[in-house]
Amino acid sequence: MVVERKFIEDLIIKYRISKYLENSLSRAGFSRVEIQKTPVITRITTYVTNPGRVIGRGGETIDALTEDMKRKFNIDNPQISVAEVRNQRLEPRLVARYIANSLERGMNARRLLHSMIKEIMSNGALGAEIVATGKLAAKGARGKMIKARLGYLPKAGDVTKLIDEAKVASYPKYGAIGIQVRIIQPGTVFPDRKVKKPRMTNVAPVEQASSS
Repeated sequence: MVVERKFIEDLIIKYRISKYLENSLSRAGFSRVEIQKTPVITRITTYVTNPGRVIGRGGETIDALTEDMKRKFNIDNPQISVAEVRNQRLEPRLVARYIANSLERGMNARRLLHSMIKEIMSNGALGAEIVATGKLAAKGARGKMIKARLGYLPKAGDVTKLIDEAKVASYPKYGAIGIQVRIIQPGTVFPDRKVKKPRMTNVAPVEQASSS
């Protein structure tokens, strides 16, 4: 029970740190965070689209961020490093945020999801799924769900831990929309099967729309 409690506590702290960094580094294009604890330090690696905004002039921004995290989360000797996102179309949080912003600008949800799922796959993903749920039509319309999916994406078992996932909310004028993006990165190895990148000419997005 002690080990399980510690595991849960670590997950909660990671979630809180991730939400804190998402809010603090939104202008830097925050995507995700990796945390590694050692007996001496806690390594915190943040992935962003603009590392310069995190580091700041002479490192003053990252120094302030380090002190703030030490105080907020009681972390002894945190060591923050910044990594630049290599491909934004393979980062679930960045994809979800782009979709959220596009919906708030009035773009058609169905076309947007189908376009983005193809972009994700064309950048090398082995599988991807985008789900949008909520007020996807004009004011007064009932809630719907639209799903676009391509490639291999397991739904159950330990292999689901190999899927990168993010959820964000969009707030267009006609109501809130929840957006979930799941991506299997290029080169991911599954213990039970060999997955090849699907040919875009042989696959098509699947769409589901249902009243809520």
